[in-house]
Amino acid sequence: MRFDDIDVRILGLLQDNGRMTNVELAERVGLTAPPCLRRVRALEQQGAITGYHAALEPGALGYNLTVFAMVSLKSQAESDLRAFEELVAGIPEVRECHMLNGEIDFILKIVAQDLQSFQQILTTRLTTAPNVEHVKTSLTIRTSKALPGVPVA
Repeated sequence: MRFDDIDVRILGLLQDNGRMTNVELAERVGLTAPPCLRRVRALEQQGAITGYHAALEPGALGYNLTVFAMVSLKSQAESDLRAFEELVAGIPEVRECHMLNGEIDFILKIVAQDLQSFQQILTTRLTTAPNVEHVKTSLTIRTSKALPGVPVA
């Protein structure tokens, strides 16, 4: 995909504030509202903008624990990788799942209300899953940086 300077500014502004009105966005990038909206729609259709969401504070919703789980599988056959990805897609507390290169096959970001609820997920959903060889976990102490999206020039 190729973006001009206005597209890049639109992407940066919407990433920072997805609730910005089209009128405000157009004003900030130096366009009138109709062409600005056309550009936003084109960026959506091209797949540069994949959605809009509200950033929620996990603790306010009772999710006081964030854990990273490093999962190694017994087999890395494509069907086994997909089966694992389908399994974790069905666990709402798993917020991110990334396949890795190296000793660890996947890293998961998991939120839980407390240690007991995390342990329940770990022992009944992850370690008992077919093809899972082992799971290593690390509980977060604090988060000093968590930015959504990507850097936009």
